[in-house]
Amino acid sequence: MSSNSPYYRNLIKQVVDNSEASIWEDAIYEWEVFDCEEDETLFLSCICGKEKLRYLFTIRNMENGNMLYPIGSSCIKKFERDDLNQDASIKEQLFKLLHAIEKNEYIMFSREYFSRKLLVYLYEEGAFQANIYNRFNPEGDFEFLLKMFNKRDKDTITLAQDRKIKAIIMGSIRPFLRKFLKDKIKRQKSSRI
Repeated sequence: MSSNSPYYRNLIKQVVDNSEASIWEDAIYEWEVFDCEEDETLFLSCICGKEKLRYLFTIRNMENGNMLYPIGSSCIKKFERDDLNQDASIKEQLFKLLHAIEKNEYIMFSREYFSRKLLVYLYEEGAFQANIYNRFNPEGDFEFLLKMFNKRDKDTITLAQDRKIKAIIMGSIRPFLRKFLKDKIKRQKSSRI
């Protein structure tokens, strides 16, 4: 989407009209990612007019409480703010990880599905639960996953460590994602997670 495209002009108009600031360069700093849904039907269009969005973001103006929905990740990138891009990326990663788990794919503990920021987000949102297996210390599970993710040579992960990684993914992260994203996936059929 070039800066002269009608999509870009529509985005600017919508954002500025719903901001306290009267120019784009100032208005972009008033917004935050509020929520995200996934539309597998690709039915809705972005506020800019672009059709067939998969990830439907809601952004909220921190100054006046106004919300814009749906907005696509391409338009969020037009704000040219690293924090918004990071929030959007994490929200998309949540859906991709859940789908891979639900399809019983072999989840490699790699950058394909995980990032340090995603692990921190999962921890902050309460994905790691206290249980008998982690001696009622969810922070220990988070720190373990972070340590394993930070290993440069993943081939040095032992079989026991790999089993623990899988147990945390299936025992903590999967149920969290199912609950967290339960009503955030729109499908053609009425089947829900």
